[in-house]
Amino acid sequence: MNAHPPAALPESRYLGWRPERCDRVALVLQGGGALGAYQAGVYQALHEADIEPDWVSGVSIGAINSALIAGNRREHRIARLQSFWDRITDRKVWWYTPEGDVFRQARNVTSSLLTTMLGQPGFFEPRRVGAWMAPAGATDATSFYDTGPLRETLLDLVDFDLINSRAVHFSVGAVNALSGNFVYFDNMIETITPEHVMASGALPPAFPTVKIGTEHYWDGGIVSNTPLQHLLAQDDTLNSLIFQVDLFSSRGPMPRTMQDVMGRHKDIMYSSRTRLMTDLFQTLQGWKKQTHSALSQIPEDRLSAEDRALRDHLALIPEHTILQLIYQQKTYESHAKDHEFSRTSMKEHWHSGYEDTKQTLTRKDWLTIPPDGAGIVTHDVHRDFERR
Repeated sequence: MNAHPPAALPESRYLGWRPERCDRVALVLQGGGALGAYQAGVYQALHEADIEPDWVSGVSIGAINSALIAGNRREHRIARLQSFWDRITDRKVWWYTPEGDVFRQARNVTSSLLTTMLGQPGFFEPRRVGAWMAPAGATDATSFYDTGPLRETLLDLVDFDLINSRAVHFSVGAVNALSGNFVYFDNMIETITPEHVMASGALPPAFPTVKIGTEHYWDGGIVSNTPLQHLLAQDDTLNSLIFQVDLFSSRGPMPRTMQDVMGRHKDIMYSSRTRLMTDLFQTLQGWKKQTHSALSQIPEDRLSAEDRALRDHLALIPEHTILQLIYQQKTYESHAKDHEFSRTSMKEHWHSGYEDTKQTLTRKDWLTIPPDGAGIVTHDVHRDFERR
């Protein structure tokens, strides 16, 4: 039997719809800069379907979107996400863009160049002194941009007291700049501040490290851009329905130009390692089942108290369903798509996430928890179409 009562939940947590035998709905958000508007569209579709996560976990822009979700009441989340994305894309690129991929591509290039030169409102701004000109040890010497505006935006749009009330489980990934170790900042373990979210998105050399306590942190995407591992590593017995939202695809066409090479390199580098993680998880579950079987065959009087506790714990191995949504790059987007913050592209990304999620939710057979002993099952609507 896998039926196991979940831990007591705060009264303020709204559970919404969930399938039978589902103890937890999780939203896992990858990093990807400007592409993160896709994740906002995903959440909007889930929200309209009354599917609310009780755990949100993110890296980089996924950490920011996670904070906007966990740090607001359900009825305010869409508005706060919209406010954030409107704020950071509040710059007119061209007054008019003719139809056709070539014009759109030129407009996107202009947009990314403006971001490089001017930063983005409410997000980051260029250093007054260029990093190459600043002396070693100076504030300006180790990053091209100042992320102070992001801190003000987070304080304006995110209720950190609500995050720390644990109404929603919240976690974000970052990398210790000195040790190189990947860490998760988790509201079940520590008090979350704007700095924890900013640390998760401090991608060098563009952004500076963020100091928390005595340590300095960079963007978690340097080591792992998808925070699925943290959820799978939980030593609990909760069956989970997991919506994993990726912004870079591991699959793609053979490059034909240097621009293609740069884009493909970035996609592969930051794409998720879902298959590796799920294979490792399945292997670990196999060992747990064998250990449980072996302990169950030993006479009760020959088992120690620790043996019995382990046997009983291993009898409750959870099952997980992962619904993987992956942003599909447009033909006119370049390797700079993650720092192309135009309002038009933001709306396109948001709409893509919304439509992909609505399509995924039509697959009612996917919205189930696997049977006992199945372990973990992964579905992806785009690859499903490819197979068809």
